Amino acid sequence: MMEFSLPYGKGKLVGEIPSNRAKGIIQADSEAVLAESYKFSEAEIVESSLLNPIDSPRLSELVVGKNRVVVISSDHTRPVPSKKIMPKIISEIKKGNPEADITILVATGTHRLTTHDELVDKYGAEIVKNINIVVHDSDDKENMINIGTLPSGADCEINRVAAEADLLIAEGFIEPHFFAGYSGGRKAVFPGIASRKSVVGNHNGQFIDSKHSRTGMLMHNPIHKDMVEAARLAKLQFIVNVVLDHDKRIVGSFAGDSVKAHLEGTKFVDSIMEAKPIFTDITITSNGGYPLDQNIYQMVKGMTGAEATNNENGVIIIASGLVDGTGGDKLYRLFKDTDKISDIYDNAVKTPAKETEQDQWQAQILARVMMKHHVIVVTDPANKQIVEDMKMTHAESIPAALAIADKLVGVDASIAVLPDGVSTIIKA
Repeated sequence: MMEFSLPYGKGKLVGEIPSNRAKGIIQADSEAVLAESYKFSEAEIVESSLLNPIDSPRLSELVVGKNRVVVISSDHTRPVPSKKIMPKIISEIKKGNPEADITILVATGTHRLTTHDELVDKYGAEIVKNINIVVHDSDDKENMINIGTLPSGADCEINRVAAEADLLIAEGFIEPHFFAGYSGGRKAVFPGIASRKSVVGNHNGQFIDSKHSRTGMLMHNPIHKDMVEAARLAKLQFIVNVVLDHDKRIVGSFAGDSVKAHLEGTKFVDSIMEAKPIFTDITITSNGGYPLDQNIYQMVKGMTGAEATNNENGVIIIASGLVDGTGGDKLYRLFKDTDKISDIYDNAVKTPAKETEQDQWQAQILARVMMKHHVIVVTDPANKQIVEDMKMTHAESIPAALAIADKLVGVDASIAVLPDGVSTIIKA
């Protein structure tokens, strides 16, 4: 038997598959690169990037004479270790300008608002107590400012706090992203602190349908193009973006110019996360564990990793904690109320950009996966109803999921394991 483990919630799920059916584990050959990173502590990696910014003066120099300094920061749905990063950013700001008025702007995009307890968990009690923190609300129209028009034609409306900053900075991380190519950099602004109206205009059916709007792709990616322009219009001047390994340890940090530092970070991501596909009838994967496996909305990301390597009409088994349920009532209702999954996809593609609805993009991608693969979700029995309402199959365990898969594609069907469907770039 071939044994394997998957990230699940804040722990692991272990399983095994027959050796004669196992075709391998899909993961990057990154030992050499990571071994070099592990020679340094996480603190040293972040500090080094701040001391040696890419194509930019040091942050301590940029803040001189700047009163209102705003640091955009990822929200509760992202595993960014802000407790390790934000204190160093604040220290560097205060070194250059002890009197700077610092605000942390939490980039929720169109997600739910981050709670007080989640802020404390993310930043620590001291920062929450002593630094002004604003949680972005994409529906708060009074606090949005239109700063221009994007290449897509969508209005670029962003949070007033950022628009009125004397210096705009972003903290975050870079990982593969299933339609923006990579997270990090410009995404802090768009969709991070943009209005819902602006976000849906960018996440339209035509852009999502583009063959260039895929994991690990920036060239000719229309969604990325909009995001870069949004960051330029917002005057995002400096970023601190880390890269995490599969255990959520900082293995790289890229600070400096928002475009060039981000691009260097994506190259590093490729070096530790790019893997060749193993085409099989059954692909077992995960959504990378907590916090990304909190809900079905986010779980779609892990499915796209498996989609890139699973045979058409095969089975994708994905393990996900789903402690936050569906993650979006609109997404849930679309699948619960449909009689035909392909209708969801077709309707999204046909919808004019300016009429894009909330969660349409996630529904479109989920439908795309489900049209060609049978999806089995391994999660707590408490989530059985919502999984089945959304036309997927529930399983309480890996063995139970494999038993279901065998009935669908046969007891001799080939199997591969993709431990982290989010943080792996599948390239032939």
